[in-house]
Formats: sequence, C-alpha cells, structure tokens
Amino acid sequence: CSTPYVCPGGDIALHWEGYDPQVSEVSGHVQLDTSGVGRQLNLTSSFSWKDHSKKLLCQVSDGSKRASTEVVLRVRRTDKPKRPPALLSPIRGSHLLPGSGMGDLGLGTSPFSCLQGHPDRVPSPSAAAISASPAAEVLEGTATTLSCDVPGREGHPEELTYTWYKNGAWLREGPAHTLLFPAVAAGDAGYYSCQVTNSQGSDTAQAVGLSVTYPPRVPTLTLFQETQGGRLVIVLCAVDSHPPATLAIDRDGAVLAASGAEAALSRRLGVTASRNSLRLEIRDAGPRDSGKYGCTASNVHGNASATKVLVARPPGLLIQPSAEVREGTSVTLTCLGTGDTAEKPLYAWYRNGQRLQESSLPTLEFPSVRGDDAGAFQCRVRSGNVSETSEAVPLRVFYPPRQPALSSFLQIQGGRLGIIRCSVESDPESNLTLRRGDDVVACTQGCPQATSPRVQVTRSYNSLKVEIRDVVVEDEGVYVCRAGNSQGSASAAVDFKA
Repeated sequence: CSTPYVCPGGDIALHWEGYDPQVSEVSGHVQLDTSGVGRQLNLTSSFSWKDHSKKLLCQVSDGSKRASTEVVLRVRRTDKPKRPPALLSPIRGSHLLPGSGMGDLGLGTSPFSCLQGHPDRVPSPSAAAISASPAAEVLEGTATTLSCDVPGREGHPEELTYTWYKNGAWLREGPAHTLLFPAVAAGDAGYYSCQVTNSQGSDTAQAVGLSVTYPPRVPTLTLFQETQGGRLVIVLCAVDSHPPATLAIDRDGAVLAASGAEAALSRRLGVTASRNSLRLEIRDAGPRDSGKYGCTASNVHGNASATKVLVARPPGLLIQPSAEVREGTSVTLTCLGTGDTAEKPLYAWYRNGQRLQESSLPTLEFPSVRGDDAGAFQCRVRSGNVSETSEAVPLRVFYPPRQPALSSFLQIQGGRLGIIRCSVESDPESNLTLRRGDDVVACTQGCPQATSPRVQVTRSYNSLKVEIRDVVVEDEGVYVCRAGNSQGSASAAVDFKA
C-alpha cells in the first residue's frame, strides 16, 4: 500500500486492516530523494482457502479525514483440483485510484503460489504488451487503435479481462483487448496501460505513450500599455499546438518579432520566445506605435492568426508631490516620454498653450510654487523626426487672497446711483464681506439679504458688487471689503462720498 507523497511532521498515517496479526508482518518504507517521493507499507502474510473472498483494507488518514481502497483475496484450493492445474502468474504492481480528494492511494499484491501444470490449457496473462495502430504518434482525427496483446489470447478469449488505464487513472474494463479511437482528439493523448486478468492471475503491460499532433488553435493575443516610468507596451502571443508552432508578431503587416529571430528590429524592441509563446516589449511607446497588431502561428499541420488594435497613448506627464499643492511647495513636473534612445530627445514645456522652455531635461521644476504658476501643462518630446505631445494636465496651487481690488462710483444721470465693487484673486474661492463701520452691507456667502430696498447685491466667483439707488448723505463713509479662505485673509477700504 503506497502514497505518492510524504508529509514529514504531519499527522498523516497509513495502515492495513483486516489481516491476522498472528501470521502477518507489516513493514514500512519512506522514499525522499531525487528519484522520487513516496511512502509504502508492505503486508506479508499467509493465507488459506478459508480466506477466499476476504477483504483487506488499506487506509490513509489525516486527523478525522479518511481515504481507503481494498483488495479482495482470491485463494484457490490446491488439494482437490477439478482440472489440471495451470501456472499462476503473479500480480505485478496493480494500482487503484480511489479519487478521495486526499491524493492517490496505490495498492499492490504479491504472488500467491506457483503450481506445476499445463499453461497451454488456460493461458496466463504474462508478458502483456500494448501496440498502437497506425502509430504511437498520429494526426488529430486519425482512426487509432490500441491493442493489449497476450501470448495465447486467440485460443481462449473468454478467459481474459482487460482493464485500461490512462495516465494511471481507470478508464474501462471488459473482454475487449482493444481501445478504439474512431477520430482521435488532442485530449486523447497520454500514457496508456492495460491490466490483463484471468482465473490464474494478472499482468500489467508497460505504459505506452499516445501522441496526437494537431495544427495551431486560434492564438491568444494580449496587448498591455504601461504609462508610468517610461511608457512600455507589451504584446504577448500564446498558442496551443503540437508540434510547437512558429510565432510571428506584426503591426499593420510589418513583422516586428518572430520566434527564432536573432535580434530585434529596433533598439526600442525586446523579444522573448519560449515554447508556443512570443513576447514583444516596445519601450518609449507612443502614438507612432498605434495600429493593428497580429499574431500568426504555424506548424507542419496548418496555421492560425489573431489581431487586435492598439491605440498607444501620448507621453505622460507626472506632477509631484501632487497635482494640488499649497503655495510655497516644491513641485516637479516629469515628462514620461523619453523618445528614441538612439538620439537624445528634447523636451518643450507649455502652460495654457503658451511655450515656457525647451531643454534636454525631462523635468520642469518649481522650487517654491506660486499661485501664478498654476495652469494646464503639456510636454512635447522631440527626437529625430518624431515629435509627440502629452495631454494637458492641470496643476492647482492653493493660496490665500491677494489684496482685494475695491472701487466706488457715483452715477448722477437718471438718479443718484452708487456702485461699490470688490474683487480678489485666491484659490480656493474666497468669501467676500463688505462692511460700513460695524454694519454688514453684503457678502458672497452666509449673510442675510440686504434689508434696504435701495440696495441690490450681485455675487460671482471672487467678486461682490453692491448698487445703492437714490444715494443720500447717510450712505457716505468708509467701506471695508474683507476676503478670506482656508489659506488666509486680506482686506481693503474705500471712502464713498455722496
């Protein structure tokens, strides 16, 4: 009884049940070396005809979990044979797979006895062998037959039972010595063995590999674009075929990479090939690398292809430490398009569409950024005859209100109309409050409406306008406009005369 695994220090136990300990001996062996791993528990015992049909159980346990398989003893009496005895062949390493979910559990029995007799009367299943027709390697769709041959089978077909296994797992059992595949499929490939059994014993033929060749299936084509830290495009093509296929990746019909190619066509390209897989890396990728990418796979049996469209994004623009900062923070803008490394690129910087500078450095630095530096930034990378421009990225700078702009005006025509206007620059928006002495005349946020019907207030972003109709002497005085936001405050005053 054996398991194809070993768990050192674990609670997994392997043991036999149903045997007579008075006439039995149990010995174990653990294999842990480069040739294999396994655990084996051998049961050596003596049996009489009274033990016929008795069941021996081999069980593996892990705590409360159990998995087991059994062997039924077949013991023949030899004192009163009903016919001339025949040679009883040993059972050679048969394995049963219980499918318990705890791993494979193998079970084998040793030879019972050897009787002199006439083996030609009832053939023993010794020297069983498997043959494949038309060959052990066939093209998908070919009618294929596996035969389990035993010497003397033709004379006594009713005496033999054939059990077929694929990759060690039970497949089928019956009197037929052949396994037929009317149109063999790729999934039929594997190692096949057969166990031949009669009343004298059994024998297991050595496994034979069945190989099924087929043309490439439709390739799996994957496109990936990384825009951080250098803009990398990865084109990955994988395919299922046998024998392995030759792969090629193209863009708009122009081959960029092929399995077995000595070198990439450009310094920007990196190619990695393995069995039925091809990977293309495009460094410093940009709009010039956009297009229809295709992968073609071919072997001696046929070919297949797949296509996908890549829309490569323009150079990226990274703002550090953030795209929203307070005034006075050190800010660095980095252009993530490095151009063709064969020539040194030049970087031009723009704010709100206006050109700022051009240099060989991919960065634009503000050691102490000011509110006036805010805007939508772009970078343009120029290398050789190639020029690429990034999308606009906004930089927002938070700063306190500057000195408010406060003005007053008295209009005489059509009646005496006084106008007082206050505006300010700040980010975020400021709350503007207009006072005369201790009285609040108007504000942009959080104050009641003007109580006098002669006063009309107009509010907008960072701006406050107050109109006083039918101005009288009592409307004269010093008006103060105060602006405040989360970053600070500022104020200004004006003397209004009627």
